[in-house]
Amino acid sequence: MAARPALIAPARAAAFEVLRRVFEDGAYADRALRAAAAGLDARDRALAQQLSYGAVQRARTLDHAIEAIGRRPVRRLDPPVTAALRLGAFQLGFLDGVPRYAAVNESVELVRRARLERAVPFANAVLRRLAERLRPLLEALPEGTPREAALRHSYPDWVAETWWRDLGAAGALALLRAQNEPAELAVRLVRGELEGAPDPLLPGAWIVHRVDEAALAEGRIWPQSRGSQLAGLCVGAREGERTLDLCAAPGGKATMLAGEVVAVEANEARAAELAENVRRLGAAHVQVVHADGRTLPAGLTGFDRALVDAPCSGLGVLASRPDLRWRAAPLPELQLELLRAAIARVRPGGTVTYSVCTVNADESEAVVDAAGLPLDDLGAEWPAFRHARRPECLQTLPHVHGTSGFFVARLRVP
Repeated sequence: MAARPALIAPARAAAFEVLRRVFEDGAYADRALRAAAAGLDARDRALAQQLSYGAVQRARTLDHAIEAIGRRPVRRLDPPVTAALRLGAFQLGFLDGVPRYAAVNESVELVRRARLERAVPFANAVLRRLAERLRPLLEALPEGTPREAALRHSYPDWVAETWWRDLGAAGALALLRAQNEPAELAVRLVRGELEGAPDPLLPGAWIVHRVDEAALAEGRIWPQSRGSQLAGLCVGAREGERTLDLCAAPGGKATMLAGEVVAVEANEARAAELAENVRRLGAAHVQVVHADGRTLPAGLTGFDRALVDAPCSGLGVLASRPDLRWRAAPLPELQLELLRAAIARVRPGGTVTYSVCTVNADESEAVVDAAGLPLDDLGAEWPAFRHARRPECLQTLPHVHGTSGFFVARLRVP
């Protein structure tokens, strides 16, 4: 009689699928999870997210441990074997309360289910050694230099080096640690009531334990970090004014703004998503335009205000986007082009708010300085978020403010 196949918990099976999609197909972790966890109950879906996001974030550290203990380069392993080892190692190294046998046995079974029977003995041997030796290895990793810290906390070297430069060693280490923790769950209350805790400083911002899917579908709330909401509030748009949002999708900030709003998005699919979100949130004052913000139609000019929430490396949102650290790149040239394009469309005396969801001076202060315009004193308006080096600007930091990392400046057009 044939042996019955070992059981694999649904959450582990889904997490394994996410890891494979991210590292083999280049998929975004959140979208891969949405597909892999479809049909799971809330508890299993939450566990699948914890396992997959954690293993994606910690991939560099996990690979170091797998190579040190398994004595074989990860690049030489079959991708499903790598995914199973990463998943098992994450549970063994970073999660408390997970039985060793479950982490080891189910990870081995994932290799077998991937039809790699020849790799099963190797995976089993490595995982059993990891169960005994992984935690001491992780605890012994140094963090005294950017490169050491990048390995210990699982980031590309350049990210740690950037934060070391901009925040100093203590600040960089705190940020490295913070962005490996689950991100705060915040929403903007559009209308109605909500269960949660209102932010004392940011009107409309609420901290919640879960997103109410019914309220989201009805347009009563919008998932949006407090850092992102701060950027929208800094625009200062008023009734009777015209505001240009140059990089508007998915629409969280555009739909916050008062007055007449022109929301521009270059990507056709994202422009369609933006239009749907505007409709859902009941923001009839927002007009969606599918266009490249650098080459707008001639008639889009004379605005009172503009918002440039520019594409960026995303180093302030790595906690909520676990795969981003492995694909992120600074975009200062594009950011400056977009900022200058917005300045050209705003009337004299108007303002342009520039924001990026990153912690990187090359994409924030340097871009604003290159624009060469005077800055409003946002630090005086929002002292809790005042930038340490540039007090007229704002910088939220995950390890300080508990929200995503956003830089915000408001330029005055002469």
